[in-house]
Amino acid sequence: MPPEILTETIPLETDADGVIRIKGSRVTLDTVVAAFTEGATAEEIFQQYPTLALADIYAVVGYYLRRQTEVDAYLSQRQEKAGQVRKLNESRFNPQGVRERLMSRRKQ
Repeated sequence: MPPEILTETIPLETDADGVIRIKGSRVTLDTVVAAFTEGATAEEIFQQYPTLALADIYAVVGYYLRRQTEVDAYLSQRQEKAGQVRKLNESRFNPQGVRERLMSRRKQ
């Protein structure tokens, strides 16, 4: 008798800020996809993020491969938002001379 074929859910969840994470962890979809697209295998990603289950990494990579257009659009939106936040922070807190200011505080 063949085993029963069950459907499994993709281990992803969206947090309150709209960031997609691997369920039960703080690791983002961005992180896993970036590692995979840079050539890392699921096992190598697991070595970098041992809080993840290897099976979950495979499921997320499979999800990415099946829905690459949608995931890439999400990742582009995240990069654009990060750029906006960076510009806002730099306009509020001038990054020029930060190292020097910190080093002078250390000397005091």
